[in-house]
Amino acid sequence: MSGRGVQVTPLSDSAAWPPRVPTAFLDVRDLRVTFRTDDGLVKAVDGLSFSLERGATLGIVGESGSGKSVTSLSIMGLHKGQSVTMSGEIWLDGQELISASPDQVRRLRGRKQAMIFQDPLSSMHPFYTIGAQIIEAYQAHHDVPAKVARQRAIDMLDRVGIPQARTRVDDFPHQFSGGMRQRAMIAMSLVNNPDLLIADEPTTALDVTVQAQILDLIRDLQAEFGSAVIIITHDLGVVAELADDILVMYAGRGVEYGTADKIFRQPEHPYTWGLLRSMPRMDREVRDRLKPITGTPPSLINVPPGCPFHPRCPYVERNGIPCRTVVPRLPTDGSPGVACHIPEKERKQLFEDEIVPTL
Repeated sequence: MSGRGVQVTPLSDSAAWPPRVPTAFLDVRDLRVTFRTDDGLVKAVDGLSFSLERGATLGIVGESGSGKSVTSLSIMGLHKGQSVTMSGEIWLDGQELISASPDQVRRLRGRKQAMIFQDPLSSMHPFYTIGAQIIEAYQAHHDVPAKVARQRAIDMLDRVGIPQARTRVDDFPHQFSGGMRQRAMIAMSLVNNPDLLIADEPTTALDVTVQAQILDLIRDLQAEFGSAVIIITHDLGVVAELADDILVMYAGRGVEYGTADKIFRQPEHPYTWGLLRSMPRMDREVRDRLKPITGTPPSLINVPPGCPFHPRCPYVERNGIPCRTVVPRLPTDGSPGVACHIPEKERKQLFEDEIVPTL
C-alpha cells in the first residue's frame, strides 16, 4: 500500500510476468512483506501467491510465525510504520490494493472486505458499547440516521445469536463472554455485507462447544451473504470444517496449495505430513502418541538457505536433493502445487509407505 508510513516497491520479477487481467475475485501475486528491526530485516511474507473466488473458502494454516496474520493484514491494508515494505500485487474485485492510496483502501475496508480479529477483547474499544462500535462501522459507509444504524446493529447482533440483542446492544465488551464477544465481532464485520471476510484465528481460546458454534455461524452467514472467506488458523480441524482450498505456509512462504480434499487425503509436502501427524484423531482407536514436528520454526531474520524446512525435514538427505541450497517455490500464477524438491512419484510413495500408517 502506498502512502504515509508504508514503502512500496515494484515486483522483483515483474518483467517476467506477461500482462494479465485477474479473473479471480481475490488474486494475490508474489506478495512480499518485510519489517526493518534493530536485529535485522524480517521477511514476514516472501513471495506468496494464491487466489479466491466469490462464495469460496480458503484456509491458511501453519505454525505461529509463518506469516498468516501478516498476509491478512496486508490484504486489509493495515500495515503501518516506516519500517514496513510491501511489494507484489493484491487484486480485489479488479482493483489493485498495494498501489492504491490509503483513502481508496479505507473506503473498501469494512464494506468490500472485513476482518474478524483473533482477540475481540483487545480489538474492540473498552470505553464504547458494542452497539456504538457496530453503529460507527455501519455509518462509515452509509449515510443513515443514528436510529436506523442502531436498528441495524440490533438486527446483526440478533442474527449472530446474541440473546436479548435490543438490551445487550448497550453493553460494553467486558460484559460479554469470550464466545459472545466473538459473535459481536462477527456482527461488526458483516454489518456492511462485505464481499470478503477474513477470520484470523476465530476460535482461539474458546472451548470446543463454542468453537463449533462459531464455525457453524461463519458457514451459515457465508451462505446467506455469499462472501468469500479466508480462515487463518494453526488448527487443521477448523479448516477441515470450512475450507474449499488450503494454503500451507512455513517461514513466510507457501509450501503447499490445493483443494482441501487433496491436502487431507494426498498431501505431498513433508511439513504438511508433520502437521497432519500432530493432529489428534477422534475417528479411530488411539494406538500411538502424537508425533510432533522436530525442531522449531526458523527466525524470519535468518531464514535457512534453500528450502526453509530442510533443518527439520527427515528426508533432506535423500538422493542428493538440493534442499540445502535451492529454494523451492509454488507456481507464481497462484495455481495449486507443492514447493518440494522430492520428485512427485517419490513423494507419493513416501506418503503411502511411511505417513499413512502413522495417521
